[in-house]
Amino acid sequence: IEALRASRPDETLELVHRLDRDTSGCLLVARKRSTLRSLHALLREDAFDKRYLVLVRGKWELGAKRIDAPLRTDLRVGGERTVKVAVGGKEAISDFRPVQFFGRLATLVEVEILTGRTHQIRVHAAYAGHPVAGDQKYGDEEFNEEMYKFGLERMFLHASSLTLTWPDRGTPFSVNAPLPPELAKVLDALAARRRPR
Repeated sequence: IEALRASRPDETLELVHRLDRDTSGCLLVARKRSTLRSLHALLREDAFDKRYLVLVRGKWELGAKRIDAPLRTDLRVGGERTVKVAVGGKEAISDFRPVQFFGRLATLVEVEILTGRTHQIRVHAAYAGHPVAGDQKYGDEEFNEEMYKFGLERMFLHASSLTLTWPDRGTPFSVNAPLPPELAKVLDALAARRRPR
């Protein structure tokens, strides 16, 4: 956001929402305060359709699966923030759908989040027994090392699309972002591993 503001010093630019560090993809920036307020109202009403592409450990055998598990944010020693599934936490709902299987090693899933909690996808994926590839906080160290051999050097979490309906106009708005090359190469390497030579 600071780089955008520096490139447009005559405009007021504000982030509408945030992404976890190391997450690529769609990010909305408002150019007017009135737009920011409208979009924040839509966020509070969970009126955004936000979808992510995520590479997870193992073969996802749960089919299309809704994970409805409340999340609570805790502080650990050193002030590092962590999130966990906990009774009494805030409502958190994620819909997982498998897209591509890479044997029993990994699965590319599409995740639609119906709520926007901190680290929601990462914690829900781990809770389902399929942690996100490259996730240093909630992931699986051995799996991360295996994925590194396929070229993964960051967390495989990508905000692929975002859709909403403008409240004042009633018109749909949709943006999408293709996988960045470094993540697409990981999928290519995983697919090549399964091809006969």
